[in-house]
Amino acid sequence: MRIAEISTPELRRVHQDTEVHHHHLLSQIEASVKKLERRTADKPSLEAVTSDLRQCLGQLSQSSPFSNSLKLQIWKLSYRLWNACVDISNAVAILSSSCSPAITAEGHAKLRHIAADLLYLATDVTGVPSPAIKSASFYYKTGSIWHHLRNLDLASICYERATDLVSKVNVGSISDAGEKRLLLDLNLARSRTAWEVSDRNLAVALLNRSKGLLFGSSEHYKELANQFLMFGKGLLSRNEDACALSEALKLMNDALDICEKGFSAAKTREETKEFRGLRWKTLRFISAVHLQKEEFDSVLKCVKVLREADGGDDHPSLSVLAMKAWLGLGRHGEAEKELRGMVISKGIPESVWLSAVDAYFQAAGTAGAETAKGVFLGLLGRCHVSAGAAVRVAHRVVGNGGDGGGTEGSRVRAKVVVDLVSDERVLALFAGQAAVKDRAAMHAVLWNCAADHFQSKDYETSAELFEKSMLYLTYDTDDKILRAKGFRVLCLCYLGLSILDRAQEYIDQSEKLEPNIVCAFLKFKIFLQKNDHDGATTQIQAMTTCLDFQPDFLSLSAHEALACHALPVAVASLSCMLNFYASGKSMPTKEVVVLRTLVTVLNKGQGNEQHALKFLKHACKRASELGPDCFFGEDEAGRREWNWFAVTSWNLGTKAGQNKNYELSAEFLRLASDFYARAEGSDHENDVMVCKSLVLAASAMIASEFQRKTVMSENEVKQTVDLLDRAGKMLKSFPAGTFVNDDQIHSFEPDLFFIYTFCAYDIQARLNDLGSQLFLVKSFASSKACKPQYLLQIGLCASQGTRSNHEVASFALNECLSAFLSSPSPDYQNVALVIRKLVAIASLHKGDTDDDVVYSMYKKAYRIMVGLKEGEYPTEEGKWLAMTAWNRAAVPVRLGQIELGKKWMAIGLEIAKHVPGMETYKACMEDFISGLEKNP
Repeated sequence: MRIAEISTPELRRVHQDTEVHHHHLLSQIEASVKKLERRTADKPSLEAVTSDLRQCLGQLSQSSPFSNSLKLQIWKLSYRLWNACVDISNAVAILSSSCSPAITAEGHAKLRHIAADLLYLATDVTGVPSPAIKSASFYYKTGSIWHHLRNLDLASICYERATDLVSKVNVGSISDAGEKRLLLDLNLARSRTAWEVSDRNLAVALLNRSKGLLFGSSEHYKELANQFLMFGKGLLSRNEDACALSEALKLMNDALDICEKGFSAAKTREETKEFRGLRWKTLRFISAVHLQKEEFDSVLKCVKVLREADGGDDHPSLSVLAMKAWLGLGRHGEAEKELRGMVISKGIPESVWLSAVDAYFQAAGTAGAETAKGVFLGLLGRCHVSAGAAVRVAHRVVGNGGDGGGTEGSRVRAKVVVDLVSDERVLALFAGQAAVKDRAAMHAVLWNCAADHFQSKDYETSAELFEKSMLYLTYDTDDKILRAKGFRVLCLCYLGLSILDRAQEYIDQSEKLEPNIVCAFLKFKIFLQKNDHDGATTQIQAMTTCLDFQPDFLSLSAHEALACHALPVAVASLSCMLNFYASGKSMPTKEVVVLRTLVTVLNKGQGNEQHALKFLKHACKRASELGPDCFFGEDEAGRREWNWFAVTSWNLGTKAGQNKNYELSAEFLRLASDFYARAEGSDHENDVMVCKSLVLAASAMIASEFQRKTVMSENEVKQTVDLLDRAGKMLKSFPAGTFVNDDQIHSFEPDLFFIYTFCAYDIQARLNDLGSQLFLVKSFASSKACKPQYLLQIGLCASQGTRSNHEVASFALNECLSAFLSSPSPDYQNVALVIRKLVAIASLHKGDTDDDVVYSMYKKAYRIMVGLKEGEYPTEEGKWLAMTAWNRAAVPVRLGQIELGKKWMAIGLEIAKHVPGMETYKACMEDFISGLEKNP
């Protein structure tokens, strides 16, 4: 239906429904307000009330406009809600000390915010004076609460809503002082919030906007000036870049300008005095900004203006500012005058002139060290400084230098303080029982300063300070421990300076006063630095006899020995440490860590493999005794530990093998297999490493036999058989899903499977198990790990020596020959070698008579040579085949077996035709055959 078609009764009914809806919402709001007024709701129900109010407010805001009477009702409800919040806040303040409050500060702020939003709906009500100002005041106060709770986003929203309300008011028409103050306070509050969210531009813009809201009030001028000054101080304190300092200076100049204008608005003497103090304060901070920007002339101008002003500003900071400005200009004489002037003036606080003295020390540097010392002693003399004051002076100079120890400036201050604290006039201040606490304080100051220099490795300055600190210790029993401690640190200083005789003297003195493990350890360090390894090793045993001995010192001794490259001493220290684990004593370092460190240290030296093996075996033994989890550790840390031992054993084994120390290599590799097998939940990679270690250990034992040129003992053979049996079972026990097919069990590590086969063949030959040898080689030949070169090596090995096996040799060489010939580019050098070996084996085991096996080998060689390029088949091998085939005809011919002889002569001639360089031989062969046929 179109609007024009709506009848008047229908419009009236819609209006009545809206009114009913409004009244329903207001009644709900009033019910919630009554709950708050009665304060009968507990904490959870208060949260529900807040939620109900916010929901009703949302619905009400969507159904505007309102009649004026309805606006008045909203107005009254808003004020009732606000007053209820005030009552709740007061009640919380009273009860908070005795019980838990019924509403949180955030919940209270939310209720206030709802009251302000409710009042905002009726801002244009008729019959209420300054409704916009009153609504803005609600938002201002609510924003202040949010700001106090550090919810700056909501605070900003409240302030912006309030600003929007007052912007519609004619400022010139406002006569009430409170309303005028509200306008200024609102702008300042909004500016502070913007500043705190780092929106500097908006904050400064709002402050500048506030200049039009002063209304000639001195209080307004003062508030605005203070706010400008506060922002400037904030930027100054952040110590940011030059741009920030320039902005700080501009803000402070604005504050100074407002102060100047405030003078004209001041109506009483008290107000004038306040503006003068604010003006001086602002000028002092402007001076500080100039000092920060190193604009020293401007600093001095500000100080001069302040000193020459009416009444004269006598603030203590002026002398400090002036002195630092003179120092910045390099005019130390003028700075010293300011310093002396502060001492003479009784109005300067002690902390101020102490700070000034420190600044003068920092600026004077090495060239002004003597001058600084004279001024310092002059200060002590003129001011009648007590022992406590002397302590504070020393602490100010050396304790708050700002650059720690080790720098040139810190060394200069340390030198000055050393001269001061050793001065008889200063020492006299600390005489007697009354100065016990001050003596302890001075000792602490010097000790801490010396410690700073020690940490910076400035041992010379540190030693000097430690020695002077001893002047503030008595020789009675109370200071005995401190004196012993002082001698020990002096020993450390002279150790650092490599003055070992002085270090020995000091540690001997300390041991007389307090014999302990620290003294024993420092003696150990002295032995190390003297390169007396025997003495250091003996001192390790002496440390274990101290009453306060801790195993940590053995670990520390090892570290010191390593730092001095004294590997035998480090090994002795760690070995001594191992003895405590067997006794079950609680140790700070895990046994596995000590063993790992020992092996690492031994690996750094040469010829320590036997010692490393001993400790690796010890680790394996302890892991068996204690259990892997207890020894190595649990989870990932434990896995890393046992993996380190496994990898180290493997590396040492392979290294020994490369160095042809096969016996030692076998020991390491067997140990590696034990470590890898000990891993819980070991994966396929670990299983491979176990298998590798077993196979290579067996091969190292066999290689050791050849190296020693002695036959393996029966026990060694059994050990080798055991290793190979374990490896063989592992090769066959991998999960079926690990590989694509069964053949791939042996294709994941072809070299490994070949070595295993070769070693197993060797051992089976020792056991005279010929059938197993052939089965083993056939199994290898059918695997994907098999390569022609491997079969060639097996065939050559099986065809020679005292333990030869012609069946294995024939099988391996025939398989090898087939593999070579099936290659796209056959290696005919190896083909020729295989054929020669096969001919030799067949001849040896079949005899030299007409043998089909031997003849077939020559025939096969002939077929291979047919079609090859000249020289592609090795010439010498071809000649050998042709000549040996021809020579085989000699015996049958002599025995009258002419046909058999012709057979061998024919194959010899055919081969000779394909061998370059045999033309003469070929002609003779043809002539001989022709003659034989003519004279049968």
